[in-house]
Amino acid sequence: MLLRTTDPFRDFDRLASQLLGAGWGTTNRPAVMPMDAWREGERFVLEFDLPGVSKESIDIDVERNVLTVKAERVAGNGDWQRLASERTHGQFSRQLVLGDNLDLERIEAGYDNGVLRLVIPVAEKAKPRKVQIAGVSPSKEHDAIEA
Repeated sequence: MLLRTTDPFRDFDRLASQLLGAGWGTTNRPAVMPMDAWREGERFVLEFDLPGVSKESIDIDVERNVLTVKAERVAGNGDWQRLASERTHGQFSRQLVLGDNLDLERIEAGYDNGVLRLVIPVAEKAKPRKVQIAGVSPSKEHDAIEA
């Protein structure tokens, strides 16, 4: 049997969320998934919390420099009666605008223990590089070519 203490403020927040659609992600108003982002050397890492979401329901799209992650957590089905509902169910969505310094062609994705992890390498053009110094200054070399 499920025992639960009564907290009127938590119950009120949950009711308000359900009425406003925040407790259930819908197609028109998907719930936002928590995310962490950081840079590790030559790669950019994103992690999204999606506990209880099946890998098959996760959809990752990149269009130009916009990354879109969509997922769905199904509330369950069968012959059962809901006793409590505090976890968000339904549609989840998150869009991120990524900079030009990332290589969007080589994104790697993994899903383990309810965490979606995306690793995006830094683009070659954005990596620091050394510039070699020529024996003649570029402007004098240009003048010599025209003469």
